[in-house]
Amino acid sequence: MSGSILFAAIVFLTGAIICVPIAKKFGLSSVLGYLLAGILIGPYILGFVGDEGQDILHFAEFGVVMMLFLIGLEIEPKSFWQMRKTIIGVGGAQVLGTMIVSFLLFTTIGFDWKVSLIISMAVSLSSTAITLQTIKENGLMNTTYGASSFSILLFQDIIVILMLAVIPLLTDSEKTVIASDHSDHIYLLENLPLGFQALAIFMSVVTVVLAGRYFFVPMLRLVAKTRLRELLSASALLIVIALAYLMELVGLSPALGAFLGGVVLATSEFKHELESNLEPFKGLLLGLFFMAVGASINFIVIGDNPVMIGGLVVAVIILKAIILFLVGAIFKLKADQRLLLTIGLAQIGEFAFVLLSFAFQLNILSRVELDMMLVVTALTMTLTPILGILNDRVILPRVGTKKSETRPVDHIAKTHKVILVGFGHFGSTVGRFLRSYGIEATILDNDSNRVDLLRKMGFEVYYGDATRMDLLESAGIAEAKILISAIDNSDNVIHLTKMVKEKYPNVKLMLRAKNRYDAYDLLNMGVEDVYRESLETSVKMASDALNHLGYRKYTIYRQAQKFIQYDEDSLRRLSNKPKTREEYIFKAKEEIKQQEKQLEEDLNRGIVEFDNHWDSEQMRAAHNTPKN
Repeated sequence: MSGSILFAAIVFLTGAIICVPIAKKFGLSSVLGYLLAGILIGPYILGFVGDEGQDILHFAEFGVVMMLFLIGLEIEPKSFWQMRKTIIGVGGAQVLGTMIVSFLLFTTIGFDWKVSLIISMAVSLSSTAITLQTIKENGLMNTTYGASSFSILLFQDIIVILMLAVIPLLTDSEKTVIASDHSDHIYLLENLPLGFQALAIFMSVVTVVLAGRYFFVPMLRLVAKTRLRELLSASALLIVIALAYLMELVGLSPALGAFLGGVVLATSEFKHELESNLEPFKGLLLGLFFMAVGASINFIVIGDNPVMIGGLVVAVIILKAIILFLVGAIFKLKADQRLLLTIGLAQIGEFAFVLLSFAFQLNILSRVELDMMLVVTALTMTLTPILGILNDRVILPRVGTKKSETRPVDHIAKTHKVILVGFGHFGSTVGRFLRSYGIEATILDNDSNRVDLLRKMGFEVYYGDATRMDLLESAGIAEAKILISAIDNSDNVIHLTKMVKEKYPNVKLMLRAKNRYDAYDLLNMGVEDVYRESLETSVKMASDALNHLGYRKYTIYRQAQKFIQYDEDSLRRLSNKPKTREEYIFKAKEEIKQQEKQLEEDLNRGIVEFDNHWDSEQMRAAHNTPKN
């Protein structure tokens, strides 16, 4: 309707604001909301976005690059090196197996062998954006499924380099023709011998490592001295863009370059600053990417040959699902983790758009073949969130029930008065401390691999998704006195809270909250026992710092307990009052002033009144010595 970039921005943002909340309201993934928004505003439904959808798709792919950079920040170089066997093993098995079966399928139905090879390369790739976003939303990154998916996706990002290098070898065109046909892609190494190309690629990786340590960190330190947050944001964007551009120049995956840069910077003091500055850009660009994928679905191509398109979509998903299921079995993933892997990565990924377009520019694929495979790619990506919902709500619950019925060791005793949900780092600490007092808890965790490992370590842990009422009832919720939730997914905690409060209001809920804002939500739902995971630890750290500065342990301990008490009281007062951000800031400032005043008064009274506790005469004398 209009070529204005401002109009396009309004259309995309409006589509997201309308469709994503609706999807979340019905318990669906935000990814599905973005995809549906793209379909609606695309050229074949409402027509707000036309042929420029493909250009937007290329721009929005930068969101995937930024996602890989942020993931790299979470993995230190030592951890990355330890993952190398898993990445090559799981990822290599998936890509190789999928390529072989896909190649046989497409040659069997009549495609030329070169076309079949190109398509099999594309089919072997899965969507990093959709898979990792879904894993993050469901809080599954620390599960066996999350680790396996990440290994496969990272291997795919690496192997796509080799695929792009092989594609020109399949054409009969001269190099000059290739260059002119592909003029929008800058590739500095194009006319060099393979040996020099390999050396240049190796040097580019070394450059990323050296730049991260000896250029980017000093640059960030220099920028930090200006104390301008917007300049730090600009620096973070510069780092990601520069790394992606360098990789593109030498023919590597921009996402891979960004990931390596993130790994290098993971040990720097700017790790969290980079994360906080880039997270909003990543979320916005990923949302734009999903919408662009939806808008790129060509319904005219589907209408011209619906049987062929539909058959290929179904065949690709089933084919990839079978390969992924077998890979999961080979690497000994449990049934639930294997199903998550099977459904989660059964689509064709965003790098397929690059491979297929490159092959078309080299005259290997015809226009009909390109359009057909682009539609198949977009449709498999769109169907993935829907299949994921069916898997979560229909298949996994039945698999979990069957496993509990067929394995006697999974029978859940109903005599324990405490149910502990989630046995990661936070939950295991709670469980171990309870057990030291002789209190046994019925422990539930939704990662079956972790369940088996913990059982071998002597813990009585049971597999299952605690947001299912039937599982809670089999765990003895009706007889339990306390349910402790140690899971870190806010949406799951809220769902669990609503479910238990509605049916078993007499069960005392003790819930982990990741931050103050999650705590507000739980308090407003009527939960009294909410535990912010960083409060006690941060106060303990401050207490130790004061002790090192010469303050008395007893006074510090007493003040620390009062600080926690006052902060909890303040949290409860603030949870209901503020309606706007401005009102919250005003009320919070008042609470902080009042809290500091109370603590100062307590401290002044306590030093004189309780000066005979804990510390020795020498420490009291040292404390009473005037400080400079």
